[in-house]
Amino acid sequence: MKTLLTDRALRGLKPAPAGKRTVIWDSAIPSFCVRVTDTGAASFNVMRRLPNGRLIRRLIGFGWTVPFPAAHPLPYALSDARADARAAILDISRGIDPKAKREAAKEAEAQAAKQTFGAVAKDFFEDHVAGLRSAAEVEAAFRREILPSFGKRPVASITDLEIAKLLKAVAKDRPYQARHLFAYLSKFYRWALAQRCYGLAASPCAALSAKDLIGKPSPRVRVLTDSELAALWKSAGDLSYPTGPFVRLLLLTGQRLREVGEMAWSEIDLAKGLWVIPADRMKADTAHIVPLAPEAIAILAGLPRWPGPFVLTTTGGRRPIANFSGLKAKIDALIPDVAPWRFHDLRRTMRTGLSSLRIADNVSELCIAHSQKGLHKIYDQHSYLDEKRHAFEAWANRVMSIVEPGDPTNVIKMREQG
Repeated sequence: MKTLLTDRALRGLKPAPAGKRTVIWDSAIPSFCVRVTDTGAASFNVMRRLPNGRLIRRLIGFGWTVPFPAAHPLPYALSDARADARAAILDISRGIDPKAKREAAKEAEAQAAKQTFGAVAKDFFEDHVAGLRSAAEVEAAFRREILPSFGKRPVASITDLEIAKLLKAVAKDRPYQARHLFAYLSKFYRWALAQRCYGLAASPCAALSAKDLIGKPSPRVRVLTDSELAALWKSAGDLSYPTGPFVRLLLLTGQRLREVGEMAWSEIDLAKGLWVIPADRMKADTAHIVPLAPEAIAILAGLPRWPGPFVLTTTGGRRPIANFSGLKAKIDALIPDVAPWRFHDLRRTMRTGLSSLRIADNVSELCIAHSQKGLHKIYDQHSYLDEKRHAFEAWANRVMSIVEPGDPTNVIKMREQG
């Protein structure tokens, strides 16, 4: 049957007789028709021969069920169907199978989705970053600074100019973070190139230099003053678990950010006053023993014990705290008058404080897990445990003398998260 297909004619379609199929050819476009089965399944189709003589039938758009409710618009407009039919007929006349073309387009789309910066970054995290001690830090930097700009873009489309622009923007206020981002991006592109499956011909970081973009790093010399220490200690007491205890433990122990943040109960012996950080968590790959001052023991003893292994957590102990920038923002909001500082400055503040307390340099260095150098490293195998305990206790006493000595609220347990 051939007729001019109209919306009215389409709405009047009924299921074909049992065991039959109704085909109505459009008089406006040869080879274009609507087919209806005995179950009421209707669809637009094109039937035409390829240049080699093979007859093919191809679905146009998607099907619907007849009779279709008069109150609703047709799910696939006749004008759209005719436009798609003309395109399909043109392809067939050129020897292109529309079905194969659609499948190739879907495959290309799927492949492109695998090659977006975000998808490649996900592979990078799983394949390369996951086993690193800095994994959480690297992922957080990507998600915060890089993925919002590049995540949905093809990884091969990112240019050196775009990366330079991003790094310069970060470097205006955070040059230290910008250098880390450049290092992360350089490693990311080296890894992606080596995989040979992301369509990359070269790394856009290869022609860039952190020194030229960001400048030479200046040595950090920031040490918190006594009044700043007092303000920081008080603000930590005003913050709930885990932020408050985390900050106070950083200050009392002088250990690195992640060494404190990823502390596990299995590393702590409160009875002996010892914290043993395993080698796989240490920068130097050597286990580090931290004698805990009474003030640090009191903080730890007052913390909640979760089913999971971690001391400082927001997930019931399953994972350690990781959003250090978020924690820092909470503290900074409480001490707006304190000059800009970083968590690592607390470590430098402690080391400087140990010198002011006349603790021997080698002991002070061992307290913050700086290994001995040269011949001392080879021939001096003394543990210095007693000397380190004295140093940590002297430092804790110094801190407490600054933050209102004798005030029991300095060390009693803090509020749990609620």
